[in-house]
Amino acid sequence: MTERHAEIVGAGFAGLTAACALAQRGWSVRVHERADRLRTTGAGIYIYENGLRVLEAVGAYAAAVRGAPFAHTREVRDDRNRVISVHRWQGSRVFSVVRQTVINALAESATLSGAEIVLNSTAVSATPDGVLTLADGTTRKADLVVAADGSNSRLRDSLGLLAKRKYLVDGCTRLLIDKTPEEMGTEGATTIEYWSGSRRVLYTPCSETEVYIALTMLDRDEAAKEIPVDREAWKRWFPHLSSLIGRIRAAGRYDRFEYIKLRRWSAGKVAVIGDAAHAIPPNIGQGGGCAMMNALSLSVYLDREQDVPVALATWEQNERAITEHTQRVSLMLGWPTTWPPYLRAKTLALAGKSKWLVRQRTKTALHHPTGT
Repeated sequence: MTERHAEIVGAGFAGLTAACALAQRGWSVRVHERADRLRTTGAGIYIYENGLRVLEAVGAYAAAVRGAPFAHTREVRDDRNRVISVHRWQGSRVFSVVRQTVINALAESATLSGAEIVLNSTAVSATPDGVLTLADGTTRKADLVVAADGSNSRLRDSLGLLAKRKYLVDGCTRLLIDKTPEEMGTEGATTIEYWSGSRRVLYTPCSETEVYIALTMLDRDEAAKEIPVDREAWKRWFPHLSSLIGRIRAAGRYDRFEYIKLRRWSAGKVAVIGDAAHAIPPNIGQGGGCAMMNALSLSVYLDREQDVPVALATWEQNERAITEHTQRVSLMLGWPTTWPPYLRAKTLALAGKSKWLVRQRTKTALHHPTGT
């Protein structure tokens, strides 16, 4: 059977997972990354059972989680540092990991599987018959084009697939800070989400030497989203975290949360994956998980069906529901951000105790992805 060729645009979680999975199934694969090196926005990431199963399937698991603590407990606390809710992960895995570590692991697996990664290569459009156009005017013909070029995807927009793009009311600045000697001596990781008004501080150990800090605020809160981070302002809002906030040294990067929904996940021989297809607010930590699940399952359906457009239609029909469930739950859990503190605390406490809400929140994390 003739070897099939894929051109992938974007070397993030989605694009690199697709590169691994396709190359391991006999495709020739070229990945285009517009930056001069492989890097990821953000700092840390939670990878739950579903994402870990994908990493195992593509041969990147061991390198991705090396040195990462098992995130066994998640607490939510109010502005007086009182515990509102506690969730303990039992019977399944979840790690808090440095994002760059996962990108490096996926890139290594993709390269070892035979994929080519081209840096400083920007793609601007694609056509349903599988022609990719680069910024310098060069065209590439492929049996499959994968648009994994993020929420601002030029390939997706060139095909007119966008149905809805909504910027949400809040956003986040993500950073890494060094662990203290006391933090280095602990096993596992307790994630703590501290609230003060509409502002949040998320604390998560994510490697042997680093802690992931996420500062979340309303997008209209100019003081809170200032870059570099205004440490003195955050200390005033979270006086019980003054020591922690004082350890921030990196400038950080602010990103507004958004929601993206497409009319279709494909057009002819072009598939759209990751944030380009389904940007998800990070309220249940499944943006990367869904990106990797859909990248892996894409390769499985293409392995079963030689006709690429037919395979892509079947892939979407079978895989889209779990991603849209994840989007709905993530959006719902973001609603309390704008509520009065008393009402929000009551709601979050209920959400932590309600078996139905816990099932909805953890459904994606416990999912067995196609191909695993």
